[in-house]
Amino acid sequence: MAKITTGIGTSHVPSVGAVIDKNNEQDPYWKPLFDGYQPARDWIKENKPDVAIVVYNDHASSFGLNLIPTFTLGVADEFLPADEGYGRRQVPKAIGEPDLAWHLAESLITDEFDITIANEMDVDHGLTVPLSIMFDKPEEWPCKIIPLAVNVIQYPPPSGNRCYNLGKAIRRAVESYDKDLKVAIFGTGGMSHQLQGERAGLVNAEFDQKFLEDLVHDPVGVSKKPHVEYMREAGSEGVELVMWLIMRGAMSDKVKETYKFYHVPASNTGAGLIVLEDEQA
Repeated sequence: MAKITTGIGTSHVPSVGAVIDKNNEQDPYWKPLFDGYQPARDWIKENKPDVAIVVYNDHASSFGLNLIPTFTLGVADEFLPADEGYGRRQVPKAIGEPDLAWHLAESLITDEFDITIANEMDVDHGLTVPLSIMFDKPEEWPCKIIPLAVNVIQYPPPSGNRCYNLGKAIRRAVESYDKDLKVAIFGTGGMSHQLQGERAGLVNAEFDQKFLEDLVHDPVGVSKKPHVEYMREAGSEGVELVMWLIMRGAMSDKVKETYKFYHVPASNTGAGLIVLEDEQA
């Protein structure tokens, strides 16, 4: 059967994608960040998944105020990088895994999660930047990609508890798939940041690092964190961290922390990365 072997939590800072695209990783400002990414890149080369389920949020590229699905699962054969106003990123298109994606859709919906099914969807930096962080600049992504877009832009977003339980449902769905596949799941977004208002530029490194610790050792406790705490402690965009809980819910209760990295500043954002191995895989 298919198994979830790896969980990856990472920020998806758009400027990180621009730095990669312009080959500026060794710029003195950015070098510490990319030096911190390298051990994770080395590890995943040796532990390459067959499929990656990437949990991310769309930034008004495929969805807008006219259509605001809470959870959207991409089941297409391929997903092109979105044009976010400056042309499409020159990264590989994401090749889908439709058989598994449709299996996930059926399993999750019958498991009482209301999933929107996308037969066509462009994917923006929320998905492509995490792939670049982990896989660098390949001619094609080294695994199949299943996008799972979560609304954390327009109120009301799903709760951390709902996301954590969705992760558990994803695990059940993957384990009921009869093909032998190694599956990684990415939870992306955050960490602490605020893009507007009086607190624009907010970074709460203490909150971010405690979140990384609790994600490993107390995921149930983290899942109960209310939206207002994310807003207060991690800024208006810090609520993106609920997407990491989908990743964590899809892992076993006890996980091995393979790698953890945190760096500030990174474009006025706390940039975190954590790699977890499933002890029951």
